[in-house]
Amino acid sequence: MATKLLALACIRNESYGNLSPRPHYPSMPKYPKGVSAEETASVESSMSKAKAVYAVMGMTCSACAGSVEKAIKRLPGIHDAVVDVLNNRALVLFYPSFVNEETIRETIEDVGFQATLIQDETSDKSTQLCRIGINGMTCTTCSTTVEKALQAIPGVQNVRVALATEAAEVHYDPKILNYNQILAAIEDTGFEATLISTGEDMNKIHLQVDGIRTDHSMRMIENSLQALPGVHGIGVDSGVHKIAISYKPDMTGPRNFMKVIESTGSGRFKARIFPEGGGGRENLKQEEIKQYYRSFLWSLVFTIPVFLTSMVFMYIPRIKHGLDTKIVNMLTTGEIIRWVLSTPVQFIIGRRFYTGSYKALRHGSANMDVLIALGTNAAYFYSVYSVLRAATSPHFEGTDFFETSSMLISFILLGKYLEVLAKGKTSEAIAKLMDLAPETATLLTLDEEGNVISEEEIDSRLIQRNDVIKIIPGAKVASDGYVLWGQSHVNESMITGEARPVAKRKGDTVIGGTVNENGVLHIKATRVGSESALAQIVRLVESAQMAKAPVQKFADRISKYFVPLVIILSFSTWLAWFLAGKFHGYPESWIPSSMDSFQLALQFGISVMVIACPCALGLATPTAVMVGTGVGASQGVLIKGGQALESAHKVNCIVFDKTGTLTVGKPVVVNTKLFKNMVLRDFYELIAATEANSEHPLGKAIVEYAKKFREDEDNPLWPEAHDFISITGHGVKATVHNKEIMVGNKSLMLDNNIDIPPDAEEMLGETEGMAQTGILVSIDGELTGVLAISDPLKPGAHEVISILKSMQVRSIVVTGDNWGTAKSIANEVGIEDVIAEAKPEQKAEKVKELQALGYTVAMVGDGINDSPALVAADVGMAIGAGTDIAIEAADIVLMKSNLEDVITAIDLSRKTFSRIRLNYIWALGYNLLGIPVAAGALFPTTGFRLPPWIAGAAMAASSVSVVCCSLLLKYYKRPKKLNNLEIRGIMIE
Repeated sequence: MATKLLALACIRNESYGNLSPRPHYPSMPKYPKGVSAEETASVESSMSKAKAVYAVMGMTCSACAGSVEKAIKRLPGIHDAVVDVLNNRALVLFYPSFVNEETIRETIEDVGFQATLIQDETSDKSTQLCRIGINGMTCTTCSTTVEKALQAIPGVQNVRVALATEAAEVHYDPKILNYNQILAAIEDTGFEATLISTGEDMNKIHLQVDGIRTDHSMRMIENSLQALPGVHGIGVDSGVHKIAISYKPDMTGPRNFMKVIESTGSGRFKARIFPEGGGGRENLKQEEIKQYYRSFLWSLVFTIPVFLTSMVFMYIPRIKHGLDTKIVNMLTTGEIIRWVLSTPVQFIIGRRFYTGSYKALRHGSANMDVLIALGTNAAYFYSVYSVLRAATSPHFEGTDFFETSSMLISFILLGKYLEVLAKGKTSEAIAKLMDLAPETATLLTLDEEGNVISEEEIDSRLIQRNDVIKIIPGAKVASDGYVLWGQSHVNESMITGEARPVAKRKGDTVIGGTVNENGVLHIKATRVGSESALAQIVRLVESAQMAKAPVQKFADRISKYFVPLVIILSFSTWLAWFLAGKFHGYPESWIPSSMDSFQLALQFGISVMVIACPCALGLATPTAVMVGTGVGASQGVLIKGGQALESAHKVNCIVFDKTGTLTVGKPVVVNTKLFKNMVLRDFYELIAATEANSEHPLGKAIVEYAKKFREDEDNPLWPEAHDFISITGHGVKATVHNKEIMVGNKSLMLDNNIDIPPDAEEMLGETEGMAQTGILVSIDGELTGVLAISDPLKPGAHEVISILKSMQVRSIVVTGDNWGTAKSIANEVGIEDVIAEAKPEQKAEKVKELQALGYTVAMVGDGINDSPALVAADVGMAIGAGTDIAIEAADIVLMKSNLEDVITAIDLSRKTFSRIRLNYIWALGYNLLGIPVAAGALFPTTGFRLPPWIAGAAMAASSVSVVCCSLLLKYYKRPKKLNNLEIRGIMIE
């Protein structure tokens, strides 16, 4: 690939020198006749461009490429066209309203070359995913507003907006709209939107290019990169000389891009990875925290003097005398000072509440900002009225509430600062996972014989597929791959949660982010960037934290009516107290000496408005789910979202697969009995040839055992098997050396009318009694032998089932194996209910039967045959060492592949949901108790009155307390019973 790129660069440099590597045709129209230059900008903004890639055969030189490019660009509606002569490809950006793909193809063929449209992977997808960070959401009303706005866009198929992570996940049709329109829709609702990622199968890298002096140079580089195979999209920021490239890692990589950039301008340009900072999502979060902190400090600067002049200095005679000095009529010095100091707090520092209220009301919703703006405005403008009336009246003695509005804003800003600080800690699990990747890697260059020619230290983000990387003792593994040379032990606890180091030698796979302990390893990179295991785990955890738990719907329903209801309650409180005072409904002695009945009623009304907190309700579920999924990931239990977490805490019945779940999953042949005279080596050669095509663990065990008869060969070649058929749940059959071979269970033999002699029946009974699996072999319709295969139980399986019983969880074994083996295994682990000889669909049916009886069912499995049951179950748990299909179908992935984590998953989900319940009890209880107290329910009997600024502080504290309550989950410890569980080592030959 690198050679091709250099050749491409050389051709371009020879042809054009320092000029553009592609011809420029100023006379060519971008749009059809009738579209003026003035209309160009509006056309571009109103229409989305389409991209088409063509295979163009017959081009021999850059002149051919130029003629094709020229012909395409003469068409109306062409935005841009790039032709790559080396790879015989043409990439065209066009406006579908003016021209279509077929017209472009015909135009290329008119020039004299054969053209075929290559369907682009991204445009083939009917659904594309983008993740967007949203800044400024404060409560569930905000997230609901964004969700509704996005769902109203044509082409949007599914939307999830998470308040706790401040992010949205949008599935949309790329043929109808693009992510820029989605970003614009979010910003139209009044929130700041930042693109996190687009697509699920592409890598993206940001490069900074030094040496660029003009836009023409940047354009030249962009076109050179666009022509590379595997490049999907290029974004250019000319201001900071930044290029963002989306690409397919199996076709190209970042070092190729750097070579092309550096060769495009005859060595003038230098490319490097764009330094972190500026527009990243984490930086935006940090900036938000700093903004709240600065706003709080500035509000204190003005609020403390207001507080002192109204609450403290009035008790110091000399200062009180100075503050009470009248300036105009009844207007005092103290009132002027408080007015001047509280105004910046109200309108400059508190501006965010006005903008937030306006944006919410503009979209027909009301949020926390509306309550704060109404409450503080009522206090501030009543105070202004009081001051102006005092200035114009010689007798009016009013009381101002300037300290109420300024202190209210200060306490709310303090609360928001603490809240965003705490919310940042809920996503620490993802940050820790991302930090596992090493910063640098040692790249090796090998000769044809595999000898090391050179070593070079590179940024780990520049690793490409098939690179050979050197890992020294103590260093982190830089990429997923397999060992080419060397042996060592690797600590994989940070990925899988498995504490013991794992031995690695030639051919073994390694995971990026794990730590090499003692030996030197040379590894070949197989999965890089977004394909790596670490990136997939991060993506899975992020997606899980985005997914709403069903219990969240409760808060969403309440939030719709919460703010309007609070405003009505607030007004009703003020009106009730005002009318009661007006018509002497309570003694005058109740009214404090510093205010009248109207002012008392106003204080009660404001207190009700600002004490009510919709934020605490909105944060109750997502913060707990975020911390719970993060803790699970750190313990090797990957939970795919709130739905799985909520279902897992209700589980009262678990269906276990046998092979690979209750057992180790590495079966070995322990006994063989032949019923016909033949050499054992020949017997195993026939059945190994038959089973070589099987993916079943038992089939693999037979092939491994057969290799012992051919120890002289490292990788023996088996005879060719014809007419191979795999019969799910029964076995396999094929023709080898013109003999019909059948290998499987008793059902397979009986279905094919093969007699089973008494000796074979006896051996089957013996093997099943010892919890072994009996495999029957027939050759040419005659039973020839029986194999006994043993698959030992997983360490601690019996104890795990015992603990589940103590947790009131019923356990059942459902397996495709025979009844005898299944019952023996079940007896060993302590399970009473057994279903054997079950096909995949029968496993799923059993799950549905249990659900019909009222059970919440979890299915634990590892194979393809478990996938239907994993999907049918309320919670599917896949063993991490299982197949990709099983892991994809499951709701929870147990990375360590041990049964203890079944208990950890259920216990963690129960702890998380008890925390969610506690959050809801606190959030609802706070509002149900706080609002009546703020409304003056205790005032008639106790004289206790809640001033608005204290009510505001309580409101801010409620949100912080809910987040902190969720954060306590970070200290989750798995059940003590598991720590006492004895793990027995099992050796497998």
